[in-house]
Amino acid sequence: MSTPILIDLAVGDARAGAATDRFDPISLAAAVTVTEAAQEAGVSALRLLDTVGGRPAIDPSVAGAYLAGRFGDIGYLVDVPTTHNAPYNVARRILSFDRATAGRVGVVLRPGAGDEVSAATVPDNTADSPSERWSEYARILTRLWESFPRDALIGDQERAVVVDDDLIRAIDHEGRFYRVAGPLDGPSSAQGRPVVVAGDPDVLGWAAVAQSADAVVLDRRQSAGADLALTAGLEQAGRKREDVALIGRASVTLSDDASALADELARWIDRDRLDAVELVPTGGVDGVLAAVRTLVPLLSASTGPTLRASLGLRDTAEALS
Repeated sequence: MSTPILIDLAVGDARAGAATDRFDPISLAAAVTVTEAAQEAGVSALRLLDTVGGRPAIDPSVAGAYLAGRFGDIGYLVDVPTTHNAPYNVARRILSFDRATAGRVGVVLRPGAGDEVSAATVPDNTADSPSERWSEYARILTRLWESFPRDALIGDQERAVVVDDDLIRAIDHEGRFYRVAGPLDGPSSAQGRPVVVAGDPDVLGWAAVAQSADAVVLDRRQSAGADLALTAGLEQAGRKREDVALIGRASVTLSDDASALADELARWIDRDRLDAVELVPTGGVDGVLAAVRTLVPLLSASTGPTLRASLGLRDTAEALS
């Protein structure tokens, strides 16, 4: 059985002598080597982190855009906390990245605080729930990414018509945390819209995940029973289990017996009914390359023409209602 495989990557200040039991940033030059190897191995996507151990990495959307300019047959998940990131800015930046890759981009949206742009017009100064903020933020992203349908882009030179304005809609959102008018200034994605992955399900709660996410990533210690919890939440939200991918995240250190590790991961995937697995390789660039070149092929990695397809999700703007 094939499984979508994701690899964690942080591009930044690579320190010499990386510990073999720790996940560390790697240089941009090393990231190029890793991305090439990952694409060849059939990795579905790289998850690009913005911090590692409290140290900032290169902006993951910038690093991802650079890598995608060289390697366009692999997906990219960009870590985005709500803290310091205005939703309109994120929606526009990620959609531009996604269009350039023909639908291979998503965000790992992490709960947090607000941003200085949104705070200037915040509708409710008493609102402080990270889960509620995350849910509202996810809805704004979804609506913005659907505000300019691809069908609206006509490009008829004879009639001098560039777009059908009737199909482009402002979202006019006014919630507890954000005011966003919209619409975006460019057409929607080839995959319907970029993928929204929920991080930190312990903070968000399964109701919020089930209502607003395309996928959820959880650490190995959280995965037991997650399928049942997600299914129950989706039923309450009027959605189906196949609407949301369950991604298990595990730290891996390559030993001499990669086959034994692959068998262990395969049993975990099967037991906890995971739809994809996200590997966090320790040991710096050598550890990442070892995981990509040795472990990934043993896990029967699978890919698709878009990030949604790679994760087994529908490539449509109606995938999340």
